[in-house]
Amino acid sequence: MTRVAMGIASAGLFSSLAMTTPRAQQASPFAPLPLQVESPADNPSTPAKVALGRLLFWDPILSGNQDIACATCHHPVHGYADGRDLPIGTGGLGMGPERTYPGGLNPLVKRNSPTILNVAFNGLDQTGHVPPDQAPMFWDSRTRGLEAQALVPIESLEEMRGASNAEGDGVAGAVTRVRRVRRYQELFRQAFGGPDAVNALNVSRAIAAFERSLITTDAPFDRYLRGDASAMSIPALRGMTAFIEHGCTQCHNGPMLSDYKLHVIGVSDNSKLGAADPGAEGRFAFRTPSLRNLAYTAPYMHSGLIKDLGSAVGFYKEVGGGAPGLVHFEQPRLIEGRRVLGSPVRRDQLDPLLRQVSVNNELNELVAFLTSLNGTFDRSVPARVPSGLRVGGK
Repeated sequence: MTRVAMGIASAGLFSSLAMTTPRAQQASPFAPLPLQVESPADNPSTPAKVALGRLLFWDPILSGNQDIACATCHHPVHGYADGRDLPIGTGGLGMGPERTYPGGLNPLVKRNSPTILNVAFNGLDQTGHVPPDQAPMFWDSRTRGLEAQALVPIESLEEMRGASNAEGDGVAGAVTRVRRVRRYQELFRQAFGGPDAVNALNVSRAIAAFERSLITTDAPFDRYLRGDASAMSIPALRGMTAFIEHGCTQCHNGPMLSDYKLHVIGVSDNSKLGAADPGAEGRFAFRTPSLRNLAYTAPYMHSGLIKDLGSAVGFYKEVGGGAPGLVHFEQPRLIEGRRVLGSPVRRDQLDPLLRQVSVNNELNELVAFLTSLNGTFDRSVPARVPSGLRVGGK
């Protein structure tokens, strides 16, 4: 794919009964997801790379203690997230919300685990598609491109490296362990060729190729935008109208419903960390998340403290332009019996765009619209991995 036309006009598509207001009848802030994925020129996708990347993604051999895989925090059962507020990396036991942390030298992962569904389209907004090697990754956009992103958790102390391995040894140690497995040697040669195919760059390329295969292009929202007028329910269409009317599309727009910019919106910090998360640039800013497949990927926000879609809509109702203040977000408080730090920012520090957000009482319709963004995806799990370790880790 080169570049999918982003300016799919909505005049015909948005002429349904639900779209009745003058503002809603303007050009659509949305577009369907592309049906094909763009790969970097130096890492074109092939079936051999995707198959190899899938095995590496599920194999704990990449972690320093060989007890956790990429899939531990990005599992199909949880929409390729983990269903937790904050992930538990190496040293943890179990999966998803039931995963436990027995304590020790490895700290908790600091931010909610984002889904990797459709991560191939990161950076795809109203203006076009950034080159895939420049696509923003992580909550603070600190890394560009899936190939670069793939190695960060392997090197991270709290995610996969672990305290028993020296800083800088995470990726190097993983490559050494993979290189010792004869089956991996064969698979890397098939995917990349050459006598020294098992190296860090090819590990990152294989994992990135697999992650680019995890796309959901058949959501009712996409089918509707492609011309199927019956794909979305009337409540969902009304919710889409409300979503536009209330200013949500200022940040949540384009095919991924994200502008991929950094914003300060005053989300409370998670008290499990014991201190405020400074976010990007030290100003408590975080990248606008995609709204796709939200039904599978709760809880939400970087701190994981918003547990469901209704609460997410309620958050914007509270912090939007007409809200009297952030009383519930400025002070420590209890959520479900747990002390929460509260928001680290004052109302006057919030992104000015929030003043133009005004969510009223269309909760059910907005949730119906957000639900229409869910697509189908591959939920399969390998029966085994070449290392012989337990698939997905402990």
